[in-house]
Amino acid sequence: MTLFHRLREHNRLSILFIFSLTTILCVTLVALRVQYTTRITFVFLVWNIFLALIPYIISTLLVLYHQRLRTFSLLVLFAAWLAFLPNAPYILTDLFHLKPRPGVPYWYDLALILFFAWNGLMLGYASIMDIQSVFSTRFRPWVGWCVAVGTLLLSGFGIYLGRYLRWNSWDIISSPKSLLHDIAQRILHPFEHPHTYGVTIIFAAFLVLGYVLLVQFAHVYARKPVSRPNE
Repeated sequence: MTLFHRLREHNRLSILFIFSLTTILCVTLVALRVQYTTRITFVFLVWNIFLALIPYIISTLLVLYHQRLRTFSLLVLFAAWLAFLPNAPYILTDLFHLKPRPGVPYWYDLALILFFAWNGLMLGYASIMDIQSVFSTRFRPWVGWCVAVGTLLLSGFGIYLGRYLRWNSWDIISSPKSLLHDIAQRILHPFEHPHTYGVTIIFAAFLVLGYVLLVQFAHVYARKPVSRPNE
């Protein structure tokens, strides 16, 4: 195993450790709130963060084992990953639930939701970076970028489907006809659904710009530091 691969594995373990800490922190904030108020107001966020972990788990497995997979198997796992990916940035819209509630400071609920939203967004971005790396390695770098940007655009639409039409990832299996009908109506009759495209474009733009900026940060700080001038 080369030094490069050892460093990549070390970095992945560090990222997994940090995500474990941030997820535990999120769950702890909810648990403390439930214990203090005896109400389960934000327990649904724990389920949402679990759903956000699924695409990251799939992408991690693909990074580790994609070289052993045939293209068909890779695409099947990619489809499963894509179905769950919108659950990660979707947590951003849980800010809609923020309002003053008796018994808990407003700032605590704000911090709680922001922790979940940030964790979900970072899980989504890390997962997309994994998938981009896999497709860049198996095919071409431009294919990896097309897949990354394309999935971010679809995630914007997925956020709309989840927040406003209340569709879930598993509805692809449980209610495929109804889900496809709603999607087809908005594709075939775009001018009848301006709200759909407004939400999709705004969230997709936010996700794409955030991702590109994060990738640029990673490239800049991964470079060799500039040598200090001789004093």
